Amino acid sequence: MKILVVSDNHSDTERIVELKQRYEGEVDAMLHCGDSELPFNSKEMQNFVKVRGNCDFDSSYPEDEVINVQGTVILLTHGHLYGVKQSLDRIHYRAEEAQASIICFGHSHSLGAEIKDGRLFINPGSILLPRDRTEASYAIIEKNGEAVSVQFWDEKHREITAWSGSL
Repeated sequence: MKILVVSDNHSDTERIVELKQRYEGEVDAMLHCGDSELPFNSKEMQNFVKVRGNCDFDSSYPEDEVINVQGTVILLTHGHLYGVKQSLDRIHYRAEEAQASIICFGHSHSLGAEIKDGRLFINPGSILLPRDRTEASYAIIEKNGEAVSVQFWDEKHREITAWSGSL
């Protein structure tokens, strides 16, 4: 399983289109964690599993999505409704409820990943407006059997090797 995770492009279409062109057909799913500020049915957002962020005004976006990719249950949300800037506790409860083993969220614009109670929590950062670092970012999750890896990439598709997390 290979998944693209992106968030917080805040109306920038160029980077979203570039990511689609680069990864569509090469990944099993493309996830957008909200704050695209684009219409739900826009051509740029087509083929993304997507959720509503606090800056998305199109009510067609769902608040959360629970999907199954090759037997792995994934919870996708923006994070603002779960207080992710303060703690992962509330989103963790939602993940338990959804029986998700991977949780993807945005909102803070800060990339990171950690495992809590056997669940992988991942924030790809912002593809436009990063916080706590200079490069914009997105993530690729790969799962082979029980082994899961996360790689972060900058907007020029160079791997980011130094980041905070507990994987």
